[in-house]
Amino acid sequence: MRELISNASDALDKIRYLSITSPEELETEQNLNIKITPDKTNNMLVLQDTGIGMNKTDLIQNLGIIANSGTRKFLEAYDQGSADVSLIGQFGVGFYSAFLVANKVTVISKKNDYDPYVWESSAGKEFGVRPATPEEAADLTRGTKIILFMKDDQLE
Repeated sequence: MRELISNASDALDKIRYLSITSPEELETEQNLNIKITPDKTNNMLVLQDTGIGMNKTDLIQNLGIIANSGTRKFLEAYDQGSADVSLIGQFGVGFYSAFLVANKVTVISKKNDYDPYVWESSAGKEFGVRPATPEEAADLTRGTKIILFMKDDQLE
């Protein structure tokens, strides 16, 4: 949970920072927040933020390959003396800790000026990315919604 909340907080920081020079970035959603909603009926936990969001390419690059860890890139750059602060806060290995408690993870994300997309995986080496349906993205003006389909032994 800490990792997912930290990622959501970073997404809020990124849109807030971007809005300093481009105030119109906040026009789609003024309220910057993180919501955590348990759904006991369906054994799901939903985390939703109104941060910067991700487009299709971002989802593939940031979530598609576990080796594409922002933390790993930052440490490599640090060792070479060229650490870039923009690498801090990218989705990385911490995101994959979700599979310790979930059988399946669905990420629905909407970035300003882009259509919403869905990234899904069931903890294997495979994932899928597809356009979100209107129903899936109905409450997503901008930001990211992560749906954890909880393992039976992790419902507490």
